[in-house]
Amino acid sequence: MSKSGASAVVFLMKRNEMLQQARERSTPWDIIIVGGGATGAGVAVDAATRGYATLLLERHDFGKGTSSRSTKLVHGGVRYLEQGNVSLVMEALKERGLLRRNAPHLVSELPFVVPSYAWWEGPFYGIGLKVYQVLSGKYGFGPSQLISKEETLRRLPNVNPEGLTGGVVYYDGQFDDSRLLINLVATAAEHGATLLNYANVAGLHKDGEGIVDGVAWQDVETGAAFNSSAKVVVNATGPFTDSVRHLAEPEARPLIVPSQGAHLVLDRSFLPGDTAIMVPHTSDGRVMFAIPWHGHTLVGTTDTPISQTPLEPVALDQEIEFMLETAKLYLEKKPGRADILSVFAGIRPLAKSGEGANTAALSRDHTIHIDKSGLLSIAGGKWTTYRNMAQDCVDQAATLGSLPDKPCVTRTLNIHGYHATPASFGSLAFYGADAPAIRNLIGEDPTLGQALDEALPYIAAEVTWAAREEMARTVEDILARRTRALFLNARAAIRMAPRVAALLAHELGRDAIWQQDQVEAFYKVASGYLARV
Repeated sequence: MSKSGASAVVFLMKRNEMLQQARERSTPWDIIIVGGGATGAGVAVDAATRGYATLLLERHDFGKGTSSRSTKLVHGGVRYLEQGNVSLVMEALKERGLLRRNAPHLVSELPFVVPSYAWWEGPFYGIGLKVYQVLSGKYGFGPSQLISKEETLRRLPNVNPEGLTGGVVYYDGQFDDSRLLINLVATAAEHGATLLNYANVAGLHKDGEGIVDGVAWQDVETGAAFNSSAKVVVNATGPFTDSVRHLAEPEARPLIVPSQGAHLVLDRSFLPGDTAIMVPHTSDGRVMFAIPWHGHTLVGTTDTPISQTPLEPVALDQEIEFMLETAKLYLEKKPGRADILSVFAGIRPLAKSGEGANTAALSRDHTIHIDKSGLLSIAGGKWTTYRNMAQDCVDQAATLGSLPDKPCVTRTLNIHGYHATPASFGSLAFYGADAPAIRNLIGEDPTLGQALDEALPYIAAEVTWAAREEMARTVEDILARRTRALFLNARAAIRMAPRVAALLAHELGRDAIWQQDQVEAFYKVASGYLARV
């Protein structure tokens, strides 16, 4: 893709074509990836750009799980520095810089302020954040510095002024997680990978020596079953890592300790301006953020150990109360349950370490594990380091599968949609170089320029684009992950569902019964994003 950000679309994602490629291949793939989240898509990009024949299978939609439910930050992790994990912080800060360079339409610099309410807090946190800045080296963002009470109030008009003595400002990165994921899928496809959503891996095949050499999978939409062979199978299923491992080795010991993190979304008035708040210590041992995101205020997160890993986790009442009470300590305008526009939860696939119960203390380093069956699993890590994780994984997979040695090229690879000045596209900025094509849809049919709901900036053309070019198959795909409507304002998303269903049905050739089923299914999911008042 052009460095200047040409408007031409260089690849169109078509699910039917992907399905045909997957089912018609008669020779083994070099790598089959199970899981279509950040890790799986990152591995697909790395493998495809090295020239390996790559197939990725995702049982639901790309990013249905953890990868669409993050805190929306590309960061080194201030808390990891406090824990003494300097190597992870340095790795993440470097990857943060690379990601901003490779996807400027999705990653941007965001100033944070740590408000001080005691004389010692400013110097104490100032030293730590200066170290954080120094560790970023040439990949650094803006400088950290102590600021006065007056400057803190200017940057954070709604911060609690009682007892405020000043603050520390530092800079980190912000992004849109599921939009980045869709662009990673497109990038992998542009380089020859075959990627399928709604393709459920139901079993693993083994050769005569008991080594995994393929998968049994099903096209969820039609129910058709297929078998695909590979030199290496990579398990990149995040919270579901152990479930896939048990397909090959039922007795395999757990590799993952799941933890739930929740977030809530408020109106922009709770955090006017363009500066975020970072609370360095909360009662559960985490840091807490309040950040401006898509014209709203996002607050999070929590760290709750869980024993089950549902596909659609729901924030617990105690998590909601914890976030509200913490926010009230720092905001002059106090949020209550009635102010919550949306609340969502995600599951962290933390790599198991010892027998401790405090998941907040577990490292976010990634782990690559090869079972005796030859199944390669990659687990742990964080969104910010997905590229480095993928490089490590493909290096190991190439050795395991006796693939030809080829260098990783993703450090300098532009991600699909790259555009040097995406802000020029207004509300379509997150589409980057694809934005002109979406505008062309409106030129062909002006009704596609209509807003889907007055509370959010999304228009009908985005539904058409998602169906035609981004493999969206359901109303939820569009309202939760191609746009972020459900995450920003659940009630507005519910109002949008019938119109989205009609537009999607037109593109996919579905009937009125399908539309109604889609709306009802979305209502059921969306109910979990509404906070009880």
